[in-house]
Amino acid sequence: MSENAKDQLAKGTWLTYRPEIKIMDCTIRDGGLINDHKFEDGFVKAVYKTCVAAGIDAMEFGYKADKKIFAPGQFGDWKFCDEDTLRRIVDDNPTDLKIAVMADAERTNYHSDILPKSESVIDIVRVATYVHQIPTALEMIKDAHDKGYRVTCNLMAVSTIQENELGEALEVLSNSPVCAIFIVDSFGAYYSEQIRALALKFLRAVEGKGIEIGIHAHNNQMLAYANTLEALIFGANRIDATMNGMGRGAGNCPLELLLGFLKNPKFQLRPVLECIQEHFLPLENAGNMEWGYRIPYMITGQMNQHPRSAIKMRAGKNPDDYVAFYDQMIEEE
Repeated sequence: MSENAKDQLAKGTWLTYRPEIKIMDCTIRDGGLINDHKFEDGFVKAVYKTCVAAGIDAMEFGYKADKKIFAPGQFGDWKFCDEDTLRRIVDDNPTDLKIAVMADAERTNYHSDILPKSESVIDIVRVATYVHQIPTALEMIKDAHDKGYRVTCNLMAVSTIQENELGEALEVLSNSPVCAIFIVDSFGAYYSEQIRALALKFLRAVEGKGIEIGIHAHNNQMLAYANTLEALIFGANRIDATMNGMGRGAGNCPLELLLGFLKNPKFQLRPVLECIQEHFLPLENAGNMEWGYRIPYMITGQMNQHPRSAIKMRAGKNPDDYVAFYDQMIEEE
């Protein structure tokens, strides 16, 4: 693609901002994958207050997981996001910040666990689905929409979806009552040129339907920020990020980097830096949680593999034996 063609496709310039760009903070939800969602209320409340102070548009608190599949004794409250749990933090949420939860296809008892909007402080239900689960996801999307929520869809592990399957998935999702569809680079496998092509493909699929496109990037190859910017520049309006890049494995696009890039004066960087300094650094220094770029996550990212094997390796007896892990991955490929 020529530079002139790129300029014609790009939305806006480096010196302007698009007011339609919305940021979703995913710190507690994605970070909960590190510690089985066992964050203390004080930490969650600090993130919530920071999102409000920083002008963030929405905050994702965790999952609506089926308690018949995930035993409550083995997971923290943010795996389930019961109404009383959320209200311990936000009360009636007398702010402009939207409250979001994620509902995994085939892992959520959505009929009973997602209440009517009139009974809940939740604003947004994010249905997460792999391509083979889309029939279930469509039922969940309709259920949440009918209950009064804004509904988005996270299309997981896009890097593993065949081209024809992706086209079919986008066609059916674009005819559902979602307000946004997210590109999810679950394995941190993509490069910016691929994200650009995907963003344009997703945008073409929803053209004229009033649906926005979002991006949720993982940092296995240290490209989460670059890939997020690429999607944003070419028209994605919904952006996922986490404070200090917290998230499963290599983590996500750091919110502080994103706020430093966006020109919208409503976004404030200082509250995020303060929260990282006062709450995230002590958590990291305690040694109970690890996230961020590590070579094993790079290896799984380059091989387009789920990072679960790298996470297991990092928790094992030889967390820095990169060569042995590389050899193992090559052998299994």
